[in-house]
Amino acid sequence: MLVQMELSRIIISEINDQQVIYLKEVDGERMFPILIGIFEATSIDRRVKNEIPPRPLTHDLLKNTIDDLGGEPQDIVINNLMEHTYYAVIRIQQHGELIEVDSRPSDAIALSVHYNPPLPIYVDESVLEEVA
Repeated sequence: MLVQMELSRIIISEINDQQVIYLKEVDGERMFPILIGIFEATSIDRRVKNEIPPRPLTHDLLKNTIDDLGGEPQDIVINNLMEHTYYAVIRIQQHGELIEVDSRPSDAIALSVHYNPPLPIYVDESVLEEVA
């Protein structure tokens, strides 16, 4: 079962290698952190603040590629947690077929916030149970 989540918080630290984002359950109380890199954190933070770069950066390029190839991104699903590593897919509808593209959650969430409105983020119930 998938649970809808939303980006709740971004913590960017200039003295640490790892940054933190928090996802919160849309219709509930559960919340959990995901450690991400500085590039993904700043990409997410920039879009949340509506700061558009003059030229496309990596996540802009990914969005443009999906759009230009006729894909319609549906959502992001964080579907697994193995040995402290989260796994995700970006689900894209193209020519009537649902394609699941393997992704790091940080890149998937960064892509999500590049859309207006942001793509829905879902987390598999089994992942939520593991992090609880």
